[in-house]
Amino acid sequence: SLLTLVLLAAAVCTKAGKAIVSRQFVEMTRTRIEGLLAAFPKLMNTGKQHTFVETDSVRYVYQPLEKLYMVLITTKNSNILEDLETLRLFSRVIPEYCRVLEESEISEHCFDLIFAFDEIVALGYRENVNLAQIRTFTEMDSHEEKVFRAVRETQEREAKAEMRRKAKELQQARRDAERSGKKVPAFGGFGSAGMSSMSSGSVITETIVEPEKPKITPTPVRSSGPSRALKLGAKGKEVDNFVDQLKSEGETIIPSTGKRGSDVSKALPAPVNVESVHLRVEEKISLTCGRDGGLQNMEVLGMVTLRVTDDKNGRIRLIINNNDNKGLQLQTHPNVDKKLFTADSVIGLKNPEKSFPLSNDVGVLKWRLQTTDESLIPLTINCWPSESGSGCDVNIEYELQEDSLELNDVVITIPLPSGVGAPVIGDLDGEYKHDSRRNLLEWCLPVIDANNKTGSMEFSIAGQPNDFFPINVSFVSKRNYCDIQVTKVTHVDGDSPVKFSSETSFVVDKYVIE
Repeated sequence: SLLTLVLLAAAVCTKAGKAIVSRQFVEMTRTRIEGLLAAFPKLMNTGKQHTFVETDSVRYVYQPLEKLYMVLITTKNSNILEDLETLRLFSRVIPEYCRVLEESEISEHCFDLIFAFDEIVALGYRENVNLAQIRTFTEMDSHEEKVFRAVRETQEREAKAEMRRKAKELQQARRDAERSGKKVPAFGGFGSAGMSSMSSGSVITETIVEPEKPKITPTPVRSSGPSRALKLGAKGKEVDNFVDQLKSEGETIIPSTGKRGSDVSKALPAPVNVESVHLRVEEKISLTCGRDGGLQNMEVLGMVTLRVTDDKNGRIRLIINNNDNKGLQLQTHPNVDKKLFTADSVIGLKNPEKSFPLSNDVGVLKWRLQTTDESLIPLTINCWPSESGSGCDVNIEYELQEDSLELNDVVITIPLPSGVGAPVIGDLDGEYKHDSRRNLLEWCLPVIDANNKTGSMEFSIAGQPNDFFPINVSFVSKRNYCDIQVTKVTHVDGDSPVKFSSETSFVVDKYVIE
């Protein structure tokens, strides 16, 4: 039996009596409420139009909302004046959450409306609340929570500052200890300068860093990407030594770069045969293009790193072949003879009697190219989304502009709109992967070179043209972009040649089409 003096249900329904959202405040079955609402429009046509209509068992109190109705179903004994007041509050709540009074908008915000309805009526009885209180209760706005969050953020900032300060103290203490007690490399001017220390306009600092242990057997994968997972101090060596220690104890270490999925620059395997004089020529590119063409910024940073593991080969010179015509800015280490390099493209020490440090990575030459010249983009990406009746048809193509390059493991990552299902793939060069969890389409090409300069992919999916940007590109290459190579290594005395090994890598730091 129905309770007396009680509001039974509140509903928003169509003019045909179809329930869009309904909240029951007493125990009622779905069939019962749907039956009551279906009967509601028929009753209104039987007499004069009022703000309420009755049957033998219930009373409907209603208000038109354009093409919809806000309806309260009450017992016949309830106070009609109170019910009308309650109805007005219900009707004012709906525009708070819905921009337009249409069925789709009501359905989209149904849970917000139900939560608000529950603030107006509890167990069938009207609560003493106004619109502002309902808004506050549903948002659960709390001054105490804001204060707590502010305090926590302040504590986190202070903790980070303290961590940086302690890291600097540790680094300084280690340097002091090396200067006073530990054995220092004979050529103290060189630090361990990797790709991570390069930045626009940066200079290799003359700091003494603990030399790495010589690699007797090459590790299977050497991270050629420019970023490190964590840095303590200037060069991040503490972390590297810790990771090396874990590896020596049999732990499997997966490098983390702080980037997601295919954004991470893949690593190139280390060379198999490493000589006592080993050279690394490493480059990284950071590029941002507009979707309609136009190069916003492109920067290529490169470095030649030397590692000597035999003291017989400590006093050497490197002959550099620089065929680049792109307008590079070249810079040698302060302890390298700059005049010799400028005149003869030879890297040697200012004091030829000194040796390069043993078993230590030494950055001897670095270069930087910064440009907005579109003709220098190594790989152009052209994406054409065109709207169709059911969504978008997307055509995307690549073109290799630098014929001398060979790009491996190329992944072109296109964002997709969420909640619209999988794309329908048309013509395709290479392969693709659809990551439904992260709403990404990855276009994968094993190699792009002069024989495979262009390619395209077509797909269709619901969405708008803006949904498919920004596009990210990643690749690795064993050929560098700026044509700078070490062609020969010789002894300082007698100019006799020295056997050496070398490896070259060109990787992506950032490659975005916005």
